[in-house]
Amino acid sequence: MSDAIFNVPHPINEPILSYAPGSPEKKELKQVLADLKSVQRDIPMFIGGKHIRTEAKTIMYPPHEISHTLGYHAIGNAGHVRNAIDAALAAKPTWETMPWQDRAAIFLKAADLLAGPYRAKMNAATMLCQSKNVFQAEIDCVCELVDFWRYNAWFMQEIYKQQPLSVRNTWNRMDWRPLEGFVFALTPFNFTSIAGNLPTAPAMLGNVTVWKPAESQIYSAAIIMEILEEAGLPAGVINLIYVDGPTVGEVVFQHPDFAGLHFTGSTGVFQTLWKTIGANIAKYKTYPRIVGETGGKDFVVAHPSADSKAVAVALIRGAFEYQGQKCSAASRAYIRVACGRRYGNICWTILAK
Repeated sequence: MSDAIFNVPHPINEPILSYAPGSPEKKELKQVLADLKSVQRDIPMFIGGKHIRTEAKTIMYPPHEISHTLGYHAIGNAGHVRNAIDAALAAKPTWETMPWQDRAAIFLKAADLLAGPYRAKMNAATMLCQSKNVFQAEIDCVCELVDFWRYNAWFMQEIYKQQPLSVRNTWNRMDWRPLEGFVFALTPFNFTSIAGNLPTAPAMLGNVTVWKPAESQIYSAAIIMEILEEAGLPAGVINLIYVDGPTVGEVVFQHPDFAGLHFTGSTGVFQTLWKTIGANIAKYKTYPRIVGETGGKDFVVAHPSADSKAVAVALIRGAFEYQGQKCSAASRAYIRVACGRRYGNICWTILAK
């Protein structure tokens, strides 16, 4: 056991590559896109470190090219959900007692793998299965997810540093420990980075997770698991399952060891999940922590000194890039303009998407 006090390297945002004509990153990406389209993948679930394939499968295709088959993914059932929970709980004792710096090292390694040898593959997968262009993919599935893993490790260290004050002749100390049970991560289709962050952020702090991605994000979700396995994540810490929502909910929200929900999706679904958890509260060994992100109303503020063309471009791109299918899509504009004869007479024009 080491007596050293370790410091996580201070993170910086992952640089966004340009993919300009003739650039090496564009050449590599085009080759990987062609490679992925040339084969049909058989994507398994990841339960307890095992790759689980099933007789029942579902076809995967690009939303923008539905005639092309990317491959098939397994279809799980309630038994697979129970197996995933059992695998998570079996991995929990060893994982939660692992030194925090060793847990951090795994995700920092994953960040390096994603930023390096897996960059083109992750971009290509997100472009194919979620219909993103290269810029939308690069800022999402590579740069943002790399930032999540590096900054989460940094902030984990900062959390662990927080200690209570002590008075004379007293040494108050506080230990931070994971939840008593498993965390259920329910992730969206539109951001590979969010899908990767929701199961890994709790895991980094010693929790174990059962992860259900959106069906249209499974293609890139499986690559996230490939990266985590290569980075050294122990079996059972994160378990990736492809099971329909009602079946998953019936098992997860009835289980006495359910300890937390990490969710991004619609407001209606989140309200239903919260209501279900509340109705089952007496069944749990502890009070589950509920974390959810749903739809937002993002706004742009434009001052009279702003360049009008730049504002127009920002509003259009902010609202309609990726068809507006993002929680960060601009849906309000507060434009401060001069009105009347004098420039000093200022009024606000409010536009709503």
